Amino acid sequence: MPARFRRLPLLLLLLAGFALAQEPAPAPDTLPYTVEIAPTGDGRLDAALRAVSQLVSLRESAPTTAGGVLGRADGDRERLQRALQSEGYWAGTSRIAMAGTEVGDPTLGERLDAVRQRPLPIRITIDKGPQYRIASIALQADTPAGQRAVDAAAATPYGLAVGDPARAEPVLAAERTLLDRLLAAGHPLATVAGRQTTVDHDRRVMDVAWRFAPGPVAVFAAPAVEGMTRVSGDFLRAQAARIEGERYSPEALEKERQSLMALGAFGSVRARAADRLDEAGRLPVTFAVTERPRHALGVNLAYETNYGPSVRVYWEHRNLFGRAERLRLEAEIARLGTNGGLDQSTYRIGGTYRDPAVFGLNIGPDWAFIGSLYGLRERLEAYDRDAVTFSALLERRFSERLTGNIGPVLDFGSSGPPGGTLTPYQIAGVQVGGRWDAADSLLDPARGWRVNGTLTPSWSFRESTPFAPLRITGSTYWDVLGDRRTILAARGSLGSLLGADLPNVPRHVRFYAGGGGSVRGYDYQSIGPRDALNRPSGGASLVEASLELRQRIWGDIGGVAFVDAGSVGTSSAPDTSNLRFGAGLGLRYYTAIGPIRADIAVPLVKQRDNSAFGLYVGIGQAF
Repeated sequence: MPARFRRLPLLLLLLAGFALAQEPAPAPDTLPYTVEIAPTGDGRLDAALRAVSQLVSLRESAPTTAGGVLGRADGDRERLQRALQSEGYWAGTSRIAMAGTEVGDPTLGERLDAVRQRPLPIRITIDKGPQYRIASIALQADTPAGQRAVDAAAATPYGLAVGDPARAEPVLAAERTLLDRLLAAGHPLATVAGRQTTVDHDRRVMDVAWRFAPGPVAVFAAPAVEGMTRVSGDFLRAQAARIEGERYSPEALEKERQSLMALGAFGSVRARAADRLDEAGRLPVTFAVTERPRHALGVNLAYETNYGPSVRVYWEHRNLFGRAERLRLEAEIARLGTNGGLDQSTYRIGGTYRDPAVFGLNIGPDWAFIGSLYGLRERLEAYDRDAVTFSALLERRFSERLTGNIGPVLDFGSSGPPGGTLTPYQIAGVQVGGRWDAADSLLDPARGWRVNGTLTPSWSFRESTPFAPLRITGSTYWDVLGDRRTILAARGSLGSLLGADLPNVPRHVRFYAGGGGSVRGYDYQSIGPRDALNRPSGGASLVEASLELRQRIWGDIGGVAFVDAGSVGTSSAPDTSNLRFGAGLGLRYYTAIGPIRADIAVPLVKQRDNSAFGLYVGIGQAF
């Protein structure tokens, strides 16, 4: 036989073996089943029973054999018993029936092997019995001084009382509440030394006894900082020293952690308290920081039908000289194509410098210097303007919520009516500002409120005229259902040119309303007084209000319904006689950096030459 034919049987055997290897292995003899838990009349107990049952949780995700079903059911008996006890039914019992008998019957395994019904029905019935109650609560401490601290922690309700159902969750929650109160009272080493729960089946009650070890009251030692590579350690320790000598509390530690994060140089800051006091009886703490990249480059885009598209490019240095100084350079072009070619667009270029060390003076960790310098070329509906602006502000952080600032501001340039002759001006002033922020998020708040305002006493050198623009804006947020899905948000603004003779105040200093961030549905700057050529001329007072209903619809998609109102008056006293109203709907796509916003609005009070609607696209909520 030729060699090529002698090899053929071997080749056929190899191919046959390969084919057999590709065939799927026989599927195990799984037993599909259904599970019914008979209602007990207690919805909380029903939910707990379904949560602990492996017959329920694994039915679809992990098919198993008859032996596996029996193993799950056998384990469920203990799990169901624990669920009954967790809800206070300490005398309750459970029964699991399948294949005509109950789990625990020694013949059940054979019955399951012989069963032919598919899927196998399984029924769980519960005899919950009476719900036990809390009969007594004892709170003890390891020392007399500790007992006084425990008594003070328990002086107000803590979520558990005699007569309550003997459920496990409230007992554990009360323990956590009492321990948190001891920590907040300045006891950093407070622990639960023991918990004893005694069930009396004759009386159908539970007695609860705790033993706490509060430990001594302590203050913070000088904090240590670790993990920095480019940021000065001396600077960070000076910043963190805010809490040195302060009585210990978890809240104070978290506030300081957030303050270090707010410097902007770190991607994360972790706070770690020691498990013992130092020789002076103080609590050592350490902040572990992770630095962010020193440089960042970004682009912001926005669009408004009556204002046009806007593009802003920025570059940021987050640690310029080693003390978390931030330098942000940016350039912006707006109103692209709205007024014609690029020569009629609006431009802005400049930068902002923030120095938390105030040029190395270290006047305190709550102070910072903020300076800005910008060149502007504006071509707007109400005025044309070419200018250079400068400000040098000292910012003071008074508390976690409250900050204030003060410093000189300069504005030199030329302004005038659109398309008209520009008149030179020189304005110098002192800005006094403040901000109270109790909202729970910067870009997408659901609860809380915030208020900010500025008063800038100024002097116009050309007109030898004093004036003081005042503007206050506040907003508040209600989480209607408590799940951050339905938010009612409201905003209001008031503005006034105090001590001003309106014709002597340059147009760009006056108040305007209309457009995105103001009264949506109206053209930008279109609300308010007008000149002889029907161009917006600005006013001496401003009133604005907005109301939004923000609703999460599905996943990261949300919707908004809103109404805005605004008015601009010719006197410094707010005037509501000519209010304009706009209303509309919007979509939100929620991202990690904030919602992407698209709104469409229509004017409810018609005014001459106004567009029929406005479309607004940007990042972040409208307010």
